[in-house]
Amino acid sequence: MALLAELAFSAGDVAQVRFAVSPMWQVGASFRLLASGAADPVHRRWLEQVRPRVAAAGLDEAWLAELFPPSGYAPDFLNPAPTGPAPTLAEELAALTATPAERVRKDLDHLGHHQGGIGPRLRSLHADPHTRLARVAEEIETYWELALAPYWARIRTVLDADVFHRARQVSQHGAGHLFNELHPQVSWHDHTLRLVRRRTLSRETAGTGLLLVPSAFKGPGLSTRIAPPDPPQLAYRARGSGTLWERRAVTGTAALVAVLGRSRTLLLTELETPATTTELARRTGISMAGVSQNLTALRDAGFVTAHRAGRSVLYARTSVAESVLAAGR
Repeated sequence: MALLAELAFSAGDVAQVRFAVSPMWQVGASFRLLASGAADPVHRRWLEQVRPRVAAAGLDEAWLAELFPPSGYAPDFLNPAPTGPAPTLAEELAALTATPAERVRKDLDHLGHHQGGIGPRLRSLHADPHTRLARVAEEIETYWELALAPYWARIRTVLDADVFHRARQVSQHGAGHLFNELHPQVSWHDHTLRLVRRRTLSRETAGTGLLLVPSAFKGPGLSTRIAPPDPPQLAYRARGSGTLWERRAVTGTAALVAVLGRSRTLLLTELETPATTTELARRTGISMAGVSQNLTALRDAGFVTAHRAGRSVLYARTSVAESVLAAGR
């Protein structure tokens, strides 16, 4: 028989239900996927591109590898409660590095209980949270630049679309309908949220309200973060994650060519996945100097971003470029 946890909602708790697009939840879920070694068919293209970069940077054997095991518990301090609907990574890292030492130690003790102990690196974090958390934050920033920042415009579009869909459900049918449609392991009845396979959950131990966090990289299950007085967090797989890496045909670019020119339009269409200057020159036939000059212009105009990946620089389309190309489609 499946375990069942129940979380009662007062009128005040219902009023405090909200959504947040959290970079740190994407960091944790995506790193777990990488560390699992799974050949996930949904994220295959992303995995093929990112795994070599993460390994080359040594991140597969550093802090994140110990803090985010492939499955099971991960320390709650890694997912501080977002104060707004869309915090930046910098804001979340500031909250993470400000975590009280006793909170860090409590979470690491819990991690050690689940894993049969912690290694020397995490023991040093346990002994000196203030200093070591800064190191953890630096590594998270490095991972972000390698694995997520070049793809963030595409990921953010999926996450925002999920939140919009759920918010519309609430406005049209109420919170109960939202919960009953959120996930097979979640149901709502008589002012109570029921979650399958959650051992303990109550208002006394969970805090007020509820924070719903869509994730582009989560597997089929749910993840919770319980750390009063913060509201409980419930992370779930976002709608549309299965189409995240599908190739999108770009058509109707004649009008864009008239504005940007043929070379810049061609480069934007080739950046369907992030690429280096060398890769873009090989694909398009434009000279290296021409690619570099045009990418600089596109970056200055807000159409592309640049991200350091070892000795290379990856260029990626921004949400502005995605919107312009979508209008052409």
